[in-house]
Amino acid sequence: MAIEKLGVVGCGLMGSGIAQTAAQAGLHVTVREVSTELIDKGFANIDKSLARLLQRGTLTAVERDAARNRLQRTTKLEDLAGCDLIIEAITEQLAAKRELFRALDQVCRPQTIYASNTSSLSITEMAVATRRPECFVGLHFFNPVPIMKLVEVIRTIATDPRVYEEVAALAGRLGKTAVRTSDRTGFVVNRLLVPYLLDAVRALEEGVAAIPDIDQAMKLGCGHPMGPLTLLDFVGLDTTYYIANIMYDEFKERRFAPPPLLKRMVTAGWNGRKSGRGFYDYSDPENPKPMALV
Repeated sequence: MAIEKLGVVGCGLMGSGIAQTAAQAGLHVTVREVSTELIDKGFANIDKSLARLLQRGTLTAVERDAARNRLQRTTKLEDLAGCDLIIEAITEQLAAKRELFRALDQVCRPQTIYASNTSSLSITEMAVATRRPECFVGLHFFNPVPIMKLVEVIRTIATDPRVYEEVAALAGRLGKTAVRTSDRTGFVVNRLLVPYLLDAVRALEEGVAAIPDIDQAMKLGCGHPMGPLTLLDFVGLDTTYYIANIMYDEFKERRFAPPPLLKRMVTAGWNGRKSGRGFYDYSDPENPKPMALV
């Protein structure tokens, strides 16, 4: 089945980016949020993103208008009934996602494909909440979606191979590089990234080096665009802590266990850039200062 009509549930940071990217690629996209206020906020973010692309010269005014005209907004799940594929991008809570997909089953055609943008939760546990586990995949995009080229395409043991191939092909149409993986906690990126980030926190805790030195070592020694502690602040310490706990529950290995310092920082609300403090103090966002943490 050719995928031409896309539904996106959730119009936050990820959902709005997915919707924008699909509309730019020529798909007709219906975006659903739970309130008019949230959908308006999400579409305002899409407009800002398109304006930046126009300013940079990577998008023409005609292309911007065409993409914008392919986007529709709604607060009703029923308006997704005609979609070929629906991508879920709501809160990272398994119960909420399962409830959503059960509700979608009541309005969607049997052949509609479901996908979740989760970064860590089990695709299988969502799929079995529906009447169509064979038509269920994971599609994990990366932030910011319009810029990042990677998407992880995740299959479960129940996913129909034809469905999987169709969704992987769609990733290419969206201008993304599809990495194929199976439904194992963390998929590829977080399976490798999270232990690296947690080890950086442990190195700080254990007095191996100071915050700027750990970051500089990985930037200049390994060619990373930013150091691990800076990256933690960018991603959000609470987000990493949440994912690490899920991975530790799955594997019971120390490398996935959140270090005590990370737990204390999240408990204190020091979640990185978004909260103004993390491993760095962002009182002056242009000149962040390392925090005294150990």
